[in-house]
Amino acid sequence: MRPNILYILADDLGFADLGCYGGRQAGFGPVSPHIDALAAGGLRLTEGYANSSVCSPTRFAHITMRYQYRLRGGMEEPINSRAKGNPHLGLPPEIPTLPSLLRDAGYATALVGKWHLGYPPDFGPLRSGYDEFYGIMAGGVDYFSHCSSRGDHDLYEGDAERHDVGYLTDLLSQRAVGYVERQAARARAGQPFFLSLHYTAPHWPWETRDDAHLAEEVKDNLFHLHGGDVETYRRMIHHMDEGIGAIVETLRREGLLENTLIVFTSDNGGERFSDNWPLVGGKMDLTEGGIRVPWVAHWPRGIAPGQTSAQHCMTMDWSATLLELGGARPHPDWPIDGVSLAPVLREPQATFERPLYWRMNHRHQRALRRGDWKYLKVDAHEYLFNVSADARERANHADRDPERLARMRADWEAWSASVPPIPDDATVSLGYGAKDMPQR
Repeated sequence: MRPNILYILADDLGFADLGCYGGRQAGFGPVSPHIDALAAGGLRLTEGYANSSVCSPTRFAHITMRYQYRLRGGMEEPINSRAKGNPHLGLPPEIPTLPSLLRDAGYATALVGKWHLGYPPDFGPLRSGYDEFYGIMAGGVDYFSHCSSRGDHDLYEGDAERHDVGYLTDLLSQRAVGYVERQAARARAGQPFFLSLHYTAPHWPWETRDDAHLAEEVKDNLFHLHGGDVETYRRMIHHMDEGIGAIVETLRREGLLENTLIVFTSDNGGERFSDNWPLVGGKMDLTEGGIRVPWVAHWPRGIAPGQTSAQHCMTMDWSATLLELGGARPHPDWPIDGVSLAPVLREPQATFERPLYWRMNHRHQRALRRGDWKYLKVDAHEYLFNVSADARERANHADRDPERLARMRADWEAWSASVPPIPDDATVSLGYGAKDMPQR
């Protein structure tokens, strides 16, 4: 019997923000008890990655199961609100997607949360495989007014604006609970569902559910450069975790938890207040802190509890996994780059070599992870790290092992030649720089 699928994507979550990844408790107690319970009852990956160190490129890879660089919109870092009305910067509806292929295989499909793959009328979730959509189109909104950085109201149900009152994280959690309840009878009767739950938490602005008074203060600059602190940030994660707990309880109450595959991750590494220890860097960086992210999978029928794996993987591999487990196949005209991890779910210690490639317009970065080693270039500087032994990327072997450096450089360049080049008009959108705060 094919599983129901709940794919949960956090926004800008750091590698060590969760208790199950070594995160520290907040002043109010454990930050992520419900996610930690999913990890304890399933599988936790220690060396899994996002397809990019910034949000919309990773989302292109997730939904298409292909390297994001194959699409023009995937080369924006990220798609920003100025792209509204641009008919080229988004996910073309004719491209097969994970939800469209699962829908063709008999799944009910829904996206609750952040889309960030282009604006209507040319793009949107209902045009790319989702039966239902409730959430935001932009990269970030205020948690209370639900307005984007342009000041536009940005909360939708389907293609229509939806003016709901409330804290966005809670609204998304409540909508996900409602979706599970509505689908439960059909799921028990044999029609599974695929629910993508894409939180904006813990992305700026730095607002907990008790901070509605900040909405007016930050409306002209959602980066909220003057505000926030670690405790607020942890509370934002905790609000998301509470919602996930409510969804898990709903699955249990409806008799669906046993055969629901829950996957939890982040779209990229952490930002200002995140904890990426022991990794260096964060969002927008191809150092480990920008791309290594939590990966938790829970599926009582298919994954033994208490498992960990060091399997190397990235976002699109998990999408390929969901496609396989859902009984769907890639479209023959659109071969996927993702590699299914289904064997790892069954046998977490049975890892296989999986080379992973990245490219960023920002600072002309490039990276390749192959086995224990990582080739990295930032600006004009090349590095070679044994990241299995040195996750902080502090011991550079480039001069000591020039042959390995040359092989990995050639490997990366051959891969880069297989995807379209970054166009001259591709944008890099940085919300802040050294003038705002000291750099990492």
